[in-house]
Amino acid sequence: MEVVIVPDAEAGGELIAEAMAELLRRKPDALLGVATGSTPLPIYAALAARVGSGAVDTSGARIAQLDEYVGLPAEHPESYRSVLRREVLEPLGIGMDAFMGPDGTAADVQAACEEYDRALAVAGGVDLQLLGIGTDGHIGFNEPCSSLASRTRIKTLTEQTRVDNARFFDGDIEQVPHHVITQGIGTILEARHLVLLATGEGKADAVAATVEGPVAAVCPASALQLHPHATVVVDDAAASKLKLGDYFRQTFAAKPDWQGI
Repeated sequence: MEVVIVPDAEAGGELIAEAMAELLRRKPDALLGVATGSTPLPIYAALAARVGSGAVDTSGARIAQLDEYVGLPAEHPESYRSVLRREVLEPLGIGMDAFMGPDGTAADVQAACEEYDRALAVAGGVDLQLLGIGTDGHIGFNEPCSSLASRTRIKTLTEQTRVDNARFFDGDIEQVPHHVITQGIGTILEARHLVLLATGEGKADAVAATVEGPVAAVCPASALQLHPHATVVVDDAAASKLKLGDYFRQTFAAKPDWQGI
């Protein structure tokens, strides 16, 4: 994988947004896989600025969801579908008709998971998948010891995850769903380009395990080592535990500008 060390989250957002913009210039109907949370917000802001200036056209772009709560109505303000509509689609001028996501309210959740995997394949596959990483190395809701071959499936949230997410539900853990649908690691690895952004010292151990550790289910993100085009973008704080940090800085500095990430 390629590791790119940037000064801060804003610089990381600019770098990744430009890669997404360049993809859309080459392939206007690209299918972009997006993630929720605070980490990717600088990416979306930087890409929206490019749309606003006319530097990139997103009118043909398509958006694919990484994960979703089970049992939460799509119109609920904290469903990930609603969050992505506010934070990604509307700022980028993309309509919901170009959005793909699993049905978290389906009567048969497993069937909905399998249908979403099929829908991604029928759509031609994800061209670029954005990822965040948990402090324990999880990607999506693939917690440690998830199968590295896993497909889109239902997962049970840990009590700590529900406690952490209660802040989005008026501080009331009883409102936080117990289950989610998430793309599996095997599903994620089928995207043509994986781009993981990590910022802050709290992610340093997970980044080091992902990049320099063994490929192991205990650190789900380490599966990115198996991908032919995976890019890990980290700020200085998140890169602080990397033994090869200087090497990564030198190789990216010497990389031809035209090559991108």
